[in-house]
Amino acid sequence: MARVFNFSAGPSSLPLEVLEKAGSEITDCNSSGMSVMEMSHRSKPFEKIIGECEETFRRLMNIPENYKVLFLQGGASTQFAAVPLNLMRTGKADYIVSGQFSGKAQKEAAKYGDARIVASSKEANFTYVPRVERDEFRKDADYVHICFNNTIYGTKFDYIPDTGDVPLVADMSSCIISEPVDVTKFGLIYAGAQKNMGPSGLTVVIVREDLIGYANPITPTMLDYKVMAENGSMYNTPPCYSIYIAGLVYKWVEGLGGLEAMAELNKKKAAVLYDYLDSSKLFKPTAKKENRSMMNVCFVTGNEDLDKEFCAQASANGLMNVKGHRSVGGMRASIYNAMPMEGVEKLVAFMKDFEKNNV
Repeated sequence: MARVFNFSAGPSSLPLEVLEKAGSEITDCNSSGMSVMEMSHRSKPFEKIIGECEETFRRLMNIPENYKVLFLQGGASTQFAAVPLNLMRTGKADYIVSGQFSGKAQKEAAKYGDARIVASSKEANFTYVPRVERDEFRKDADYVHICFNNTIYGTKFDYIPDTGDVPLVADMSSCIISEPVDVTKFGLIYAGAQKNMGPSGLTVVIVREDLIGYANPITPTMLDYKVMAENGSMYNTPPCYSIYIAGLVYKWVEGLGGLEAMAELNKKKAAVLYDYLDSSKLFKPTAKKENRSMMNVCFVTGNEDLDKEFCAQASANGLMNVKGHRSVGGMRASIYNAMPMEGVEKLVAFMKDFEKNNV
């Protein structure tokens, strides 16, 4: 079967070059005589893999030396608990709730302390990102938490909140390595790999060193950033194959010109789709214009039956996984880094034909 264009929100498309490289090494990686899936994580071959993975990632993100990079398991959702357990020293944290995942993160944090909701866009079904000023955050909060890109609702922060001396924590699962980010603006960044960096099973945490070492005594060892940092992310067996693929993805992005070049490609892809949506008589984007995501484009026809028909016909034409999340309905095209311009153009061409036949 020919490869399709996969618009899934995650696990999502991987670069074809990366898949081909991994395929060529599936039984013998780097002349080791074995697959990465068979290697001991304590072996020299894997030490080289995880070392190069971190080095490339640090170059891509321009991560300062006073930040640790951790390769963890459990998905970004595990970080909903790990963040407060490690960072909540006085028991206070402020949360901006701009979607389902930031809402879940706030509820999890509330189990360990005062997780105050500073602002929320829930009343508008998360069609926009709340704008919060510095004086609205508590000066004695241990951290401020945001979800930088909202996968389900197709929105993204169009600004980095000014939190003063309070560390800013960001879930960047669905937008990491899609554009340059000033890491120094954040105390901690975490992201599940399965949208832009690799297969599921890996979660990356970038944490400033001065925030490590203050974990709540009840923190499980596996969630303690200090333990993981001191053990080079290998307190236990890490997600070896996912780390290997992530390393190949990082090199692929670097080969394209880094995050600046990646951002330009992503802006062009998003513009092709949004420009059509803004001119369409049938399809309407759901997110406010100033908060539109480059990664997740949500749209509807306004007719549920027509939405279902569109999704069915799209799949029949090799445009897979365009059904929107149940909280929004309609359609969602996730156009992460690995989605080529050809896929976006084919989707728009199909949408135009569908519109002609249904308006």
